[in-house]
Order: sequence, then structure tokens, then C-alpha cells
Amino acid sequence: MKRRAVNLAAALAATLGLSGVAMAQETYIPLVSKGFQHQFWQAVKQGADQAAKDYKVRVTFEGPETEAMVDKQIDMLSAALAKKPAALGFAALDSKAAIPLLKKAQAAKIPVVAFDSGVDSDIPVTTATTDNKAAAALAADKMAELIGKSGEVALVVHDQTSRTGIDRRDGFLDRMKSTYPNIKIVSVQYGGGDQLKSTEIAKSILQASPNLKGMFGANEGSAIGVVNAAKETKRKIVIVGYDSGKQQKDAIKDGTMAGAITQNPVGIGYKTVEAAVKALKGETLPKVIDTGFYWYDKSNIADPKIAAVLYD
Repeated sequence: MKRRAVNLAAALAATLGLSGVAMAQETYIPLVSKGFQHQFWQAVKQGADQAAKDYKVRVTFEGPETEAMVDKQIDMLSAALAKKPAALGFAALDSKAAIPLLKKAQAAKIPVVAFDSGVDSDIPVTTATTDNKAAAALAADKMAELIGKSGEVALVVHDQTSRTGIDRRDGFLDRMKSTYPNIKIVSVQYGGGDQLKSTEIAKSILQASPNLKGMFGANEGSAIGVVNAAKETKRKIVIVGYDSGKQQKDAIKDGTMAGAITQNPVGIGYKTVEAAVKALKGETLPKVIDTGFYWYDKSNIADPKIAAVLYD
């Protein structure tokens, strides 16, 4: 009798174990990111991994080597869909190029959660993102204050195809145009989020604009490019950045960069996976999940509230 009970218990445990494996296989949620080279994306992955543990699902996280590789990202998206996932997280490098594949996901009843950078489509069930226009407008306000509300300013932006690139550029430009008539935007250039390319672009802007007072770098790579250019050309300008990461934090601490906008990347990753799980349960989601942003500079970089959303 005892042996039979033990055998039954073992059989039950094996069955439960197998069903657990099956469940883990069923609830597979790949996240296809815009890139992998910036510390920002590592922080997004950290949040996604935490949500996967909390909600007992399996996630993978990948992105192309650079944020200029739209075709490679599309290939990654195609490969992720071929695995027939339960749901999908996607941060678009090009807000239009992925739509045909997202239509396939929709036809296969795979919920798509956009994160960081939305797409020009109503296919995603929600988008977990920073309000990039509002955040860039705050960056413009800070820049205006720091240069005395007059003078020449330039922008180095990561791209003009992703939602984040467009919204950060336009949020900054629109605020300057509407509120600061004595500030002139002399150049808007695109460096693909690549630090080396952004450095060369920023150097050429500085050479062409001897009276430039300030420059805005619209993501981690862009901002570090501007910092490097100012150092290499020995130009004193007001630099405002976006995102954090060790190099930006160091630049703010040593005074090279005046300050920056930080997003909540861990929160973006977590909310993406959480939203995918909720969508699979049939829950209604808001069109946008606003994950928040903060301005940080030398005065508040050590504030616990700020430190919690900065990353290395």
C-alpha cells in the first residue's frame, strides 16, 4: 500500500512537473528590442526578467548590435513570430517597417505590446513608454534656463524613423518655438544612437557654429557623442542629455554635462511583460502605459528617488 502511494505521489509529481514545463513553453513572450549596446537596454531587460519571474512566464530579450540595423531587427521579429509565442514585446526602430509582420501576429492572435518606441498602427494592445514629447519639452525648458533664454542651440538625435527619435526631436523643437523666441535652432543631425558617429556629427556642428551656446543629445549614444565632441574641441557649451548610464552620470558629476532626462527602463521592461500577461488573460489595457521620467543634474543625482531609475 505504501509503495503504491509512493508511486502515485511520484506519478503525480511527474505529471505536475510536465504540466509546469508545458505551461512555461505555452507562455513564451519574446521581446525584440531596438538595440543591445546601450546600458539602457540592459536595464529594460532586467525589468523584463523580473516580471517573468513574478508572473511565471518565459521571456527572451534580443536586439540588433546597433540602432541603425532596421533590417536585422525585422529579421529578429520574423524569427520570434516563427516560434509561435503566446505574446510579443516590440520596440520599433522604424515605426512603419514592421507593420506587415505585426499584421501577421494579429492574424495569429498573438498580442503585441509595444515598448519604448511605438508603431504607427493600432495593432499593439498597449505601449509601455516614456511620454517622450513631454520629457523633451522639459529638456528644452532646462536648456533655455541654462543659456539665459537666448542664443543658438543644436540637436543630435538618434534617428528620424522611430517614435522616440521623432517625439524627442519634436518635443524639444516645439517647446523652443512656442516659448523661447530668442533661441535659434541652428542644426538637427542624426547619429543613429552611435557614440562615435554622434561625436563626429557634434564636432562638425561646433565647427560650423562658433556662437553655439547649447546642444541636446536625444539618447545615451547621442549625448555621449556631444560630450566627447565638446571635450575634443575644447568648447564650453551647455549640454543636456537623455537617458543615464555611467558615462552620462560621470559627465554630470564632473560638470561637462549640465543634466539629463532619465527614463525608467527597468519599469518599461517590467510593464511590457506584465501587460503581455494581462492581455493573454483578456484584461483591458490602457492605450499607453506611462512609465515616467525625471530631470536629474548634480543637485539631485544622489536623491534616492532619482538614483532608483539611473543605471550603469
